[in-house]
Amino acid sequence: MKFLDLCKVYVRSGGGGAGCISFRREKFIEFGGPDGGDGGRGGDVIAEAVEGLNTLIDFRYQQHFFAKSGQHGMGRQMTGKSGEDVILRVPVGTEILDEDEETVIADLTEVGQRVVLAQGGNGGWGNLHFKSATNQAPRRANPGQEGVERTLWLRLKLIADAGLLGLPNAGKSTFLAATSNARPKVADYPFTTLAPNLGVVGVDNTEFVIADIPGLIEGASEGRGLGTLFLGHVERCAVLLHLIDGTAEDVAGDCETIIAELEAYGEGLAEKPRVTVLNKIDALDEDERAEKLAALQAVAEGPVMAMSGVSGEGLQDVLRALRARIDSNRLRERKAADTVEKWRP
Repeated sequence: MKFLDLCKVYVRSGGGGAGCISFRREKFIEFGGPDGGDGGRGGDVIAEAVEGLNTLIDFRYQQHFFAKSGQHGMGRQMTGKSGEDVILRVPVGTEILDEDEETVIADLTEVGQRVVLAQGGNGGWGNLHFKSATNQAPRRANPGQEGVERTLWLRLKLIADAGLLGLPNAGKSTFLAATSNARPKVADYPFTTLAPNLGVVGVDNTEFVIADIPGLIEGASEGRGLGTLFLGHVERCAVLLHLIDGTAEDVAGDCETIIAELEAYGEGLAEKPRVTVLNKIDALDEDERAEKLAALQAVAEGPVMAMSGVSGEGLQDVLRALRARIDSNRLRERKAADTVEKWRP
C-alpha cells in the first residue's frame, strides 16, 4: 500500500428540513388546528481515529464527503427524518487542519476519538410550534438551517515510541530489520527509504514501536533532498535514536549536521532525549572504533554507544537504552508463550 501522509478533503454537512404548514382536516372535527411537523436535522461530518490504518491513501481516491440533508416536516405532527452522518475513518495520529494548513482543528491520538468537522443544520419548526392562545391558526413555518461547507487538510503523524534519525546510509533500515519483523528496503545507495516504516521491537519482555524515516542531509530544512517532509512522524516519539555511519570520514560533522537540522525544524525535536550510536562497527578495527567514539563524544550530548546492525553486536544494549528513556505507560508487556495453558482433552 502506498504511503500518504497529507491530503486535502472537502466536507459539507446536511441542511435541516423545512417545517410544515398544515391543518388537521377530519370529519366531525370542526376546529382541528395546526398540525405541521418539524423538519429533520441534517447529518454531521465526523472524523474518527480507527485501528488498522497507517496511511491516508484512501483519501487520494475520494476527497468529497457530503452528509445527507434532513427531510421536510409533514402533516399530522410528523417530524421529518434526520440526515445520516458521514464518518471519515482516519489513522491514529491524524491532525486535522483548517484550509490555511496552520490552524489545528483537532489531533486524533487515541483509538475511537471523534471530532465533528461540520455540524448538520437544525430542522425548521412547523406551524404547530407557533400555536398560542392568541394565534390558534398560525400560517408560518421556519426553513431548515443550511449545512456547513469546509475545506480541510489531513496530516498524519505516526504514533511511535522511538524514532530513527541519521544521514542516508547510516543503517537505519538495517537496524529496524534486525530488531523487528519489519522488512524495509535495504540497499547501498542514498535515500533507499522513501517513506516512513514502523516496527515493533521486543526487549526484556516489553515491546515498543520504532519509526524509521528517510535520511536527512545538510540543508534539509531548506528543502534539499527529501527535506524535513517526514520529520513530523517523530514529533510524538519519546526518544530519538541518532545513528552515525562508522565508516564515514567525519563522524563528528555528520552528528552536528543532523542536530543542526533538528534545531532548524523546531517543534521541540532538538530538546527530545537522544541516544547517539556509532553504527557499522563491524567494519572498524579497535583503534578506529576508539578514535571515532572519542570524536563523537566531543560533540554529542550524553554518552555514545556502539553497535552493528549486521553482526548484532551491541544491539541489545541500544534497545535497553531506548527502553529506559521511554515512559513506562507507553511500554507493552509481552505475554510469554509458556504462560498460556494448553488445551487438554
